[in-house]
Amino acid sequence: MIITILYYLLVAFVVFLMGWNLLKSKKWQEEVLYVIVLLPFLLRLLRLK
Repeated sequence: MIITILYYLLVAFVVFLMGWNLLKSKKWQEEVLYVIVLLPFLLRLLRLK
């Protein structure tokens, strides 16, 4: 149970950092890359995959 909670906290932290970088990005190529990499983390955080 504790491992699962720590895992989801870590995933949420990574999503937050990547989202922050996405908002600060100026190039559209970097934004697309962030969205592609962020999608599996969001699905995992929402327990869809």
